[in-house]
Amino acid sequence: MQKITFNRIFAGFSFLTLLFSAQFAFSQGAYIPFDLDYYHKLERYEILQGKTNPFFNTGFRPFRRDIVALYLDSLAENPQVIQSKADQFNLAFLSQDSWEFSKRDLPASKKPFLKSLYKQPGDFAHYEGEDFGIHLAPVIYLSGGTETGNERNPARLARGLVLRGSVDKKVGFYTYLTTSEVFFPSWVKDYAEYNGAVPGEGFWKEYQSDGYSYFSALGHVSFQITKHIEIQVGHDRNFAGEGYRSFQISDFSNPYMFAKFNTKVWKFQLTNLWTQLTADVFYNRGRPTDGRYPQKFFSYNRLGMNVGKSMNLGFFSSVMTDKVNFNYFNPIIFLRWVEQQQGTPDKVMLGFDGKWMFRPGMELYGQFALDEFVFNEFFGIDGKGSKRNKYGIQAGYKYINALGVKNLDLQLEWNQARPYTFQEKVAYQSYSHWRTPLTHPRGANFREVVGILRYQPIPRLDVNLTGMYQFFGADENATINWGGDVLKNRLQNSPTGLFGNVIGQGVENRVIQSNLTASYMVRHNFFIDASHYFRRRTAQDLDAPESSNFMQLAFRWNFVRPDFNY
Repeated sequence: MQKITFNRIFAGFSFLTLLFSAQFAFSQGAYIPFDLDYYHKLERYEILQGKTNPFFNTGFRPFRRDIVALYLDSLAENPQVIQSKADQFNLAFLSQDSWEFSKRDLPASKKPFLKSLYKQPGDFAHYEGEDFGIHLAPVIYLSGGTETGNERNPARLARGLVLRGSVDKKVGFYTYLTTSEVFFPSWVKDYAEYNGAVPGEGFWKEYQSDGYSYFSALGHVSFQITKHIEIQVGHDRNFAGEGYRSFQISDFSNPYMFAKFNTKVWKFQLTNLWTQLTADVFYNRGRPTDGRYPQKFFSYNRLGMNVGKSMNLGFFSSVMTDKVNFNYFNPIIFLRWVEQQQGTPDKVMLGFDGKWMFRPGMELYGQFALDEFVFNEFFGIDGKGSKRNKYGIQAGYKYINALGVKNLDLQLEWNQARPYTFQEKVAYQSYSHWRTPLTHPRGANFREVVGILRYQPIPRLDVNLTGMYQFFGADENATINWGGDVLKNRLQNSPTGLFGNVIGQGVENRVIQSNLTASYMVRHNFFIDASHYFRRRTAQDLDAPESSNFMQLAFRWNFVRPDFNY
């Protein structure tokens, strides 16, 4: 019954979308998949200007291609932001990625392959007419490396294709498919074994006893139904907030089915997201097996608003439930009120995020996500360290063209989440999807500091140095719950009482990790990456620190650079 109801709701969304889109004609593109490096190149120019842009709200990603193209067109003649040869190269690269929507005359390929392929730098093949456009490109990733203490050399092979386009300039579509075989670095493999899930992926199979094999797929359609309202339906990931991490919703888990409304009017942008998630997975001999996996449903509303010329604030509420509930499909309701009126035990979270570009080139940002609030316990009146005192908090700083050096960007970020945040007392209501967190990879019960230094010394070369320090509490075994594992029930197997809960409780762990990557773009979206990871973990249950050095060389074509910083 729940499945039928949910499918009917999505069918209703699609019917209304087609009904409206038949009456309005607006240029419409697919969304650009979220890639932290790619999106940083877009957002850095807004920070350099020191004021919010009128095209999109950076507090919720991904962005739509046609809107990004308009934004890039507005930057083309702005010497305030396009200052160096690297900036000119970035502008050309980003514009070519969505060339069909640019108002500028962008150059075609100088030497198309076989005269009909790669006429445009970013498209293996394309057709662009008045009523229909389609763009096809290959996806390839090949990497190999070596890690100290790891008998198996980490490596990955992924291959596939990406397809995007539009119909009648009203409907945008996008699909992506790859198949992969991978041997992970030791700490990533440990993470996957503990959760029974590959970070960022879903169903997997064993590959040569200690590797993983899986398909990856994304796909969506989007419609501009009025001048100010747009709908997207498909399988993908979303990311909320301005930081490297997010406590609302992040891109760390497997893609999921969703319907999303974006309403942008004046200084406001309202984002409504309704999703169907996988609550748990069946295993046979430690591997996922066939079966109708239990499902859960997630509703999320975020209202973003520009305050003045240089500040943006966002306020969100969300609810996770194990049953379809039509009440949560109201796009302009306070979800906590809805949940309370029905007496349900559904998991509600609320909070805010924001950024302030206090001067051109500098930005402060942060977010706060509240899981549960009891006044006397939150402020320590009845006792300190309440188990119901659950929240995540983030503070960050971005400095573009740091110290006057062109294309040298600095980012500093602090994150923490108290024990038992994102867990729930009712089965299938934790803040997770396919056995991985929907927000921060660490879950909860941690503190973290992240520093990122990005430098583009010459147009085709990007250097990224990321450093990370984590302090967190782990569980001794599967029967203990100190509040860090979001998959566990917050009322079961907890060694603590209501009060006295502190960040790091359990088996104390400290991780120091650095990652230095140099990426050289050989041709449009084809990169050669050379990277080095250093990781050192100390813990109360270790006789000596665990240290690892991992070096890797990779070739990637239309593929997002993997991130192992967790």
